[in-house]
Amino acid sequence: MEEVMADKDLNELFLDTLKDIYYAEKQILKALPKMAKAANSDKLRAAFEKHHEETEGQVERLEKIFEILGKAARGKKCDAIEGLIDEGKEIMEEYADTPALDAGLLAAAQAVEHYEISRYGTLKAWATKLNNPQAVKLIDQTLAEEKKTDETLTKIAETAVNYEAAA
Repeated sequence: MEEVMADKDLNELFLDTLKDIYYAEKQILKALPKMAKAANSDKLRAAFEKHHEETEGQVERLEKIFEILGKAARGKKCDAIEGLIDEGKEIMEEYADTPALDAGLLAAAQAVEHYEISRYGTLKAWATKLNNPQAVKLIDQTLAEEKKTDETLTKIAETAVNYEAAA
C-alpha cells in the first residue's frame, strides 16, 4: 500500500512539474522575439531566433507527454519563470542603447536555460522512476537542446559580448 501511495504522489508531482514547464515554455516563446529584437549582437540575435524555433518543438514534445499520460496539455503559473523573464525585461529597459545590454540579455537568458535544465533533469529522473520510456526519450531530446543553447550562449559571451560590455 505504501508504494502505491508513493507512486501516486510522484505521478502527481510529475504532472504538476510538467504543467509548470509547459507554462514556462509558453512564456519563453513570447519573450524570445523581444530579446532577439533588443540584442545588438547579430550572433546573440541569431541564437535567440534559433532557440525560439527549438522552443516551439519543445512545446510540441511536452504536448506529446501530456497525451501519453492521457491528460490535457495545460500550464500552471510558474512564478520562477515569471521572475526570470521580468529580470530580462528590466535589463532591456535599464540598459537599452548601452554596450552592456547584450551581456545582460545573455545573463538573463542563461538564468532561464539553467532553470529549464534543472526542471527537465528532474522530469527525466521522475519519468525513469515512473517507468515511462516514451516521456524519458522526449524529455531527453529537450534537455540536450537546452544544454546546447546554454553552451552557445556561453561561447557568445566569452568570445564577444562580455568584452564589448567592458570596453
